[in-house]
Amino acid sequence: MRIGVPSQAAAGETRVALTPDVVARLKTRELEVLVESGAGERSHIADAAFEEAGARIGTSGDALGAEIVTVVRAPSAEEISGLSRGAVLIGFLDPLTDADTVRALAGAGVTAFAMEAIPRISRAQSMDALSSQATVAGYRAVLLAAESQDRFFPMLTTAAGTIKPATVLVLGAGVAGLQAIATARRLGAVVTGYDVREAVREQVESLGARFLDLRLEADAEGAGGYAKELAEEQQRRQQEAMAKAIGRFDVVVTTAAVPGRRAPLLVTAAAVEGMKPGSVIVDLAAATGGNCELTEAGRTIQHGDVTIIGPLDLAAEMPEHASALYARNVQALLELLVSKEGELELNWEDEILAGACITRDGEIVHEGAKQAAGAPATG
Repeated sequence: MRIGVPSQAAAGETRVALTPDVVARLKTRELEVLVESGAGERSHIADAAFEEAGARIGTSGDALGAEIVTVVRAPSAEEISGLSRGAVLIGFLDPLTDADTVRALAGAGVTAFAMEAIPRISRAQSMDALSSQATVAGYRAVLLAAESQDRFFPMLTTAAGTIKPATVLVLGAGVAGLQAIATARRLGAVVTGYDVREAVREQVESLGARFLDLRLEADAEGAGGYAKELAEEQQRRQQEAMAKAIGRFDVVVTTAAVPGRRAPLLVTAAAVEGMKPGSVIVDLAAATGGNCELTEAGRTIQHGDVTIIGPLDLAAEMPEHASALYARNVQALLELLVSKEGELELNWEDEILAGACITRDGEIVHEGAKQAAGAPATG
């Protein structure tokens, strides 16, 4: 059985789906790994490192023609045309928002597994690529905020006097938010966290942060521990309460997301206008509309004296470690798909495989992806 690792550098991707240490582990399962030349270059991994681990370096066609193909981002139309009918594809595929790719994969007869669709159950934790990449993004977001602000993060006591520490508010206490809280605390800031899910208060406080209580009397924890969308009246009350609180902070990092939906609006234009001069907002939800009303995806803007940063993929800005974490997630899924003898074994009774599968046998089988693509519902 061959596993292909194509380069996606031409599409701007800096990460690579497998790393040499993971290649070496996969070789113990009688698997042949084909890596496109230069696939790891932007993650600082030379072709020679893959070869030393036991991979074979080849062309894009070699990698895309394998029985199993691993990618980071959704493949292009050209890449999909290079896949073999009946091949297995693993990667971030945006099944709830990228209907064209999902339809193309079904039309190509590809069995596609979306890393973001893996069920959030304890047995699948080692495959949770959303969390591994969110960890990188949360860390990077705080560094970006610290770089962009013209104040110290920690308290400094000097002969010239004492400098107060920066105050940081992190909105959303998922994986990215908790990592942002921990990183801001390490840098010496006074940190406050907020989430609509009351259950995460203890996690925020365990990291040494305060919990911002807006007294909304609403708990928005949905299936699998994800946040669910608040009702319209609750959203309005949340925005009003947030606008009053937000002016106290030097830095705001927003991470709130609802799977398959526009990011919830937490920071209104009025709230931004009430912030201190020199304040910074880093909006990790920029790609899905932004948690801040004024965010522009992929851009850094000034609104008055407030800097608003809307990064699109912060994890890709740290490709070496982001690739290392992602490759281990992919490895864990591969070990569920492939026997120790290197044979493909797709057990559709397994809730992980059934939940993560987007297309199979020429059809779209994931219910959310079906709705996004306008395909008929099952049954």
